[in-house]
Amino acid sequence: MKIKYLISVLLFVALGASSLQSGNNPKREFRGAWYPTVVNTTWKNMTTDEIKADIIHHLDIFKKLNINAVIFQVRPQADALFVSELEPWSRFITGVQGKAPNPLFDPSQFVIEECHKRGMEFHAWFNPYRVTSNKNEVLAPNHLYFSKPELFLQYGPQIYFDPGRPGSREHLKKVIADFVARYDVDAIHFDDYFYPYRLPYLEFPDEESFLLYHRADGFGRFDKNNWRRNNVNILVKELNETIKSIKPWVKFGISPFGVWRNNTVDPNGSESSSLQTNYDDLFADILLWTKMGWIDYNAPQLYWEIGHSRVSYAPLVKWWSKNSNGVNLYIGQSISNQLEIKNRNGDLVNQLFRKMEMVRNDSNIQGNVWWSGLSFENHPKLVDSLETNYQRYPALMPKYKNIDTIPPKPAYNLKYVKGYLTWSSPEFATELDRAVYYVVYRFGAGETINLENPSKIVSIIRDATKFRIDGKRGVKYVVTALDRLQNESIPSNSVSR
Repeated sequence: MKIKYLISVLLFVALGASSLQSGNNPKREFRGAWYPTVVNTTWKNMTTDEIKADIIHHLDIFKKLNINAVIFQVRPQADALFVSELEPWSRFITGVQGKAPNPLFDPSQFVIEECHKRGMEFHAWFNPYRVTSNKNEVLAPNHLYFSKPELFLQYGPQIYFDPGRPGSREHLKKVIADFVARYDVDAIHFDDYFYPYRLPYLEFPDEESFLLYHRADGFGRFDKNNWRRNNVNILVKELNETIKSIKPWVKFGISPFGVWRNNTVDPNGSESSSLQTNYDDLFADILLWTKMGWIDYNAPQLYWEIGHSRVSYAPLVKWWSKNSNGVNLYIGQSISNQLEIKNRNGDLVNQLFRKMEMVRNDSNIQGNVWWSGLSFENHPKLVDSLETNYQRYPALMPKYKNIDTIPPKPAYNLKYVKGYLTWSSPEFATELDRAVYYVVYRFGAGETINLENPSKIVSIIRDATKFRIDGKRGVKYVVTALDRLQNESIPSNSVSR
C-alpha cells in the first residue's frame, strides 16, 4: 500500500522542493480544452480514416500547447459517440441518428487511446437532458423517446428529458455507469445545460410531473422552482455516487454558466446583472454541489472580457474563487476573447496577460479550460502566446485532495539502452496505487535534482516504461511515477549521458 511510502515522500519534498513554478508556468495546473461534437457538420461527409485524421490533427495541436485534459463530447443529444446498447449512434458521426460508422469504429475509444498516447486525460462530456436541437431532427426508431414517451417534454422547438421524472434520472445514471465501466475514462463532465435556458413568454411544461411528484419529494404547491432545483441536486449527488462506486478515481466535473445569481436579487450573489443565472433559470445550485462535495471540479464559463458592462470577468473570477468551497476551480476561457478585444472606444486590446495573472495569483484557482479547443488553429497569436509563454512547459494535474493524495511507489532500475530510457514499474496493491503515468526529467550533469521546476520536464507519458531521448550529452535523467490522480512518487535512480 501507499501509506508506508508517505514518510519518505514528505522527506524528499522538504529537502528538494523550492519554487512551485518556472517563470509563468506552475508545476501543477489544469489545462483543459473542450472538444465539442454537437457543432460538427463535417464528419458525416468523411471516411473513417478522414475522421481519425481530423481528430489527430486537433489532439496534436493540444499536445503542442501542453493541454493535459481533453473534454470530448460523447453524448450531445441523448445519443452516443461510442458503442452503446442503451442509446442510438449520434447523428454527428454519420449524419443520421442510429446509423453506425462504416467501417465500424468507436470515436470515444479512439480519442481515449490517442489522448493517453499523448499523456493527456480524457474527460467524457455528457449532456444530461437535451434530446433534439430543432423540430426537423429525426430520432432513431430505437430511441427511448418512442418506448417511454412519458419521460420527455417539448419546449419550444426542442425535445428534452423531463428532469422531474425519476425515470429520466435512472436512465442517465445507467448510461453513464455503462460508459464508466467499459471505458478507461479519467472524468465525467457536464457543461451548463440542465433545465433549458428560458424562452421568452414560455414556461417549461412540467406541470404534470410536478403534480405527480412534488408532495412525495417534500415540496408545496407553490414551490416549483425549489422542486426543480432538487431534481437536479438528486441527479448530481447520485451520479457522483454511481461513478465512484464503479471507479473511485474517476472525477466528476461540471462547467456551469458563469453567474450563479446576481447580487441584486441575492446578497450572496456576484457583482453582475446577467439575464440568465444558474440558480434561477437553469435550476443548477452549483454552490450546494461544491459545499456537499458532490463534484470534484468546477469550471465556470467566464467568456466575457474585463470591463463588460453586465458580466465583467474580473469580479466574477473573484466571486467564484471566494465561493470555491475547497473544490478544484478551473476558469472557462474563451479563445476568441483574449488578445484582440474591442474596448468601449473601439480599440483592440490584449487582456490575456491580466486574465492569466488573475488565475495564477489566486490560490483557490488551479487552471483553465479553453473554449472551443477546435478553434485554436484560427487564433495563431493566442497559440503563440500559450506555446512560448503561458503553457510553455508540461504541467501535472492539480491534486484532488478529496479522492487520493498518496503517491505510488517509485519507478526503479532506470537505464539508458540504445537511445532509450527504460525503467521498471513499481508494484501496487490496488488500482489507486498503480503507476499509470511517468514523468521524465532532464538536468545538467552537475545540477541539483529539483522536481518542482517544470522546465526540466521532458515528457509526461502514460502506460509505458521506455522513452526515446535525443543524443544530448552532459545531462542526467530521472523518472517519477504518477498514479491515476497524478500524485507523484519520489524519483528513480539517475542516469547520465
